[in-house]
Amino acid sequence: MTDPLERIAAALERLAPPPAALPDFAAAGAFVWHPDPDRLEPVARVNRVPLGLLVGIDRAADTLLANTRHFAAGLPANNALLWGARGMGKSSLVKATHGAVAADAPDLKLVEVLREDLPGIGRLLGLLAAAPARFILFCDDLSFSGDDAHYKSLKAVLDGGVAGRPDNVVFYATSNRRHLMPRDMIENERSTAINPSEAVEEKVSLSDRFGLWLGFHPCDQDSYLAMVGRYCDAFGIAIDAAELRAEAIAWQQARGARSGRVAWQYVTDLAGRRGVAIG
Repeated sequence: MTDPLERIAAALERLAPPPAALPDFAAAGAFVWHPDPDRLEPVARVNRVPLGLLVGIDRAADTLLANTRHFAAGLPANNALLWGARGMGKSSLVKATHGAVAADAPDLKLVEVLREDLPGIGRLLGLLAAAPARFILFCDDLSFSGDDAHYKSLKAVLDGGVAGRPDNVVFYATSNRRHLMPRDMIENERSTAINPSEAVEEKVSLSDRFGLWLGFHPCDQDSYLAMVGRYCDAFGIAIDAAELRAEAIAWQQARGARSGRVAWQYVTDLAGRRGVAIG
């Protein structure tokens, strides 16, 4: 007769997922983290534009590029929070920077982590720590609200706990919020707390754990038109300058916004009408 303890141990082994296996990191430059079961899915082709096509964010681009080059070379580097206006190239800059640096440092890998998968990020860190590569963990559109406790899991990346963050991992995040949570939530917690000064300190201080804060602000019309012109030149879209200006302005007026995203959407439409392939 089987020992009861052996049966219990066998049952626990069936319930517990096996440790995730390391993928072939040479097979791709980017991966997406999927928990339950834990796995890194390779991305055959990253959706990005060349770094040189990003207009109006030169200071942020230079800073992030230098930080990423330091990291790829095994030198100290900071976690980075790219925050600010929608559609101004935050996520595009992260992907473009990785592409530019990885061209000379193929062991630099980009790993996308969805916000809702942050609770399992500790397991991901353990997996990557043993890998023969360097990793930029990338979380797009990061923010927290209500009773969301996912921010506690993020501290495993930013601080690393007792073990510390692996030397071969850095974390880049984008957000529309500088402090990763809405202002009305901050004020509400302050007004209802016994000690207002400490009520939101844990959440607000999360953004302080990023060594780099790179701000992105709404662009003016000249910057918007410069973005449109840069895209047209890069993809060989021939159009009269006056016609391009009039069309681009009409497009952004119809959208009620000016941004890099709106410029790209206009150029996509223009390229389709002119029969020009882009991408």
